[in-house]
Amino acid sequence: MAGIYFHIPFCKRVCAYCDFYKSVELDRMDALVAALARELEARRNYLGGEPVRTRYFGGGTPSLCSPQALGGLLRRTEELFDCSRTEETTLEANPDDLNPRYLAALREAGFDRISIGVQSLDDDCLRLMNRRHTARQALDALREAREAGFENITADLIFGVPGFGGDALRRTIDGLLHAGVQHISAYHLTVEPDTAFGRRAARGTFAAVDEETSEREFLTVHTALCAAGYEHYEVSNYALPGFRARHNAAYWHGAKYLGIGPAAHSYDGESRRWNVASVTKYLEGAPAENETLSERDRYNEYLLTRLRTCDGIDTREIARLFGPQRLERLFGEVRRWIAAGALHADGNRIAVVPERFLVSDAVIESLFET
Repeated sequence: MAGIYFHIPFCKRVCAYCDFYKSVELDRMDALVAALARELEARRNYLGGEPVRTRYFGGGTPSLCSPQALGGLLRRTEELFDCSRTEETTLEANPDDLNPRYLAALREAGFDRISIGVQSLDDDCLRLMNRRHTARQALDALREAREAGFENITADLIFGVPGFGGDALRRTIDGLLHAGVQHISAYHLTVEPDTAFGRRAARGTFAAVDEETSEREFLTVHTALCAAGYEHYEVSNYALPGFRARHNAAYWHGAKYLGIGPAAHSYDGESRRWNVASVTKYLEGAPAENETLSERDRYNEYLLTRLRTCDGIDTREIARLFGPQRLERLFGEVRRWIAAGALHADGNRIAVVPERFLVSDAVIESLFET
């Protein structure tokens, strides 16, 4: 089962932390939607006939697109691919784009899951991040999504924002729990060079939180959400039982996926493909780039993606896919991390301890084959 991802790169305002490809040229939305449909047609054979399990619209801000245009892309997907067993259709949205009429139209178009970019329920923190909504608007959006019939709602949360840990972070967590969302994606703020925060950091007017603060805030989120019944099933993701993000599971478990739109990536099991990160060049038909993965690349990627999840890696699968010698070498490397309490082994499964997900990158990189 495969996934299809649509990238809608347009934003009304650029957030201070965002280093994803984006554009503020909203007047090109109609041209982009038409180009997405053309690319979908051109790549109808990319998934090799596999049924489409999930469809996901990300960005950017897909909620700037009309429900009619989004619905048209969903219908075209159903004409070109086997969507008879689709289990999840998601739209990312900004809170201030949502209202009862828009949400009802999304439901009618075929969306059954909505991902709302709350980020914080502290207005000062939202202003610092240059978000264009308020805490009140975020809570209203969550409520209106429920009232529109969405039974699978996820909210994004950012922690590690200087000056907004402690009580401010706990109030945001409590607000999301009270709102009754089924899934929460909690991301640690990363200060990237080509962002407003990165430029301020280069001038010495902004600094990331220190490691001690990072760990404290990570554990605040982890402890509160797990105590409320959420499963910490991936480095940045928490879900109530039965509400794991199925689309993202395609990335973490090696399934095929097709990416449509500027800067979108695709994977067919053997190679990666990515579109040009430019609306102008994409509309002009610029060719995608491709990379065929070596066996070492696929092995390292297997470790990278699987160890981001609480399910971890299956030693039998490693032996089958990559050979017993690699498994033997892996055993030699993981012992020290098990002794250090960062990894745990349970039968044929080896996984990062969820409380240590914050340092998972260091653990995973140490296991790579170079």
